Amino acid sequence: MSKSKLEYIWLDGYTPTQNMRSKTKVVNDFSGKLEDCPIWSFDGSSTKQASGGASDCLLKPVAIYPDPQRTDGFLVMTEVLSADGTPHASNHRAKIDDDDNDFWFGFEQEYFIMDRETQLPLGFPIGGYPGPQGMYYCSVGGRHTHGRDFVEEHADLCIEAGLNFEGINQEVASGQWEYQLFAKGAKKAGDEIWVSRYLLDRLTEQYGWYIEYHPKPVKGDWNGSGMHANFSNEVLRTCGSEETYNKICEAFRSVTKEHIKAYGAHNEERLTGDHETASITDFSYGVSDRGASLRIPIITVEQGWKGWLEDRRPASNADPYRVAGRIIETVKTAKV
Repeated sequence: MSKSKLEYIWLDGYTPTQNMRSKTKVVNDFSGKLEDCPIWSFDGSSTKQASGGASDCLLKPVAIYPDPQRTDGFLVMTEVLSADGTPHASNHRAKIDDDDNDFWFGFEQEYFIMDRETQLPLGFPIGGYPGPQGMYYCSVGGRHTHGRDFVEEHADLCIEAGLNFEGINQEVASGQWEYQLFAKGAKKAGDEIWVSRYLLDRLTEQYGWYIEYHPKPVKGDWNGSGMHANFSNEVLRTCGSEETYNKICEAFRSVTKEHIKAYGAHNEERLTGDHETASITDFSYGVSDRGASLRIPIITVEQGWKGWLEDRRPASNADPYRVAGRIIETVKTAKV
């Protein structure tokens, strides 16, 4: 009889930013298939998802990946259900309107690596600052590059887990990095970001570091962190029409506040109109414009207006399920 370790991962009920929680279920002779992952329960009163007098919440497995750090281990992404089997209020995955996987998403996850002892990003001296921005972005060499071994290890773990991991690069600020994931289907895209974050956070336990997802952890003349959302549907991928693209972009204008509400806490500190951002109170779009709310990639134009759009507003701490769900809702209102 073989035993497997299933790590059930879920999102708690904290606001305005949910946290990942996980616990291990050991099962006998596991097939490795999602359909053989049983529904499990947890104490929702400890995660702000239930009261003490009726504390049981349910974990519904929705995606499974091999755990590259455990023998006979699996990572099981789950949705939280209330005791009656209905989606919990904190479960934003269940609200996504993309059952046919028409929408594709490529998320660019930025983050800072923080030293647990100094509480500062890597490369920041105690009581001072490193050299100004300019030399850190995609840098090479120990003077400006900090945390490469850790970042490379995380990339390997994601690839070994079977995530559609597409790249890494150091970002504009010292100690700031980015990775990219792509998936066909909004729910799958969200699953893979959350599992990749789980692997990222768990890896820090070996280094004495932690990950800071706050969109502006270092105040002043330093870039904040986002989770740019590249998205398309069949229309965007095939229309061949600048007019159609403009109509879809315009559909976002009247719901700017609704998008910002879904795009992560403290984002007003990042979306200032500086540091490659549009102001949080404005809405704009343009070809190859990294200072716009929505960027129309130049490749999309060169391919005859067949491609995708990039929403540059989501913060690094945003829930990809909420971001994807809000984008889909808006795109579907466009009269094209």
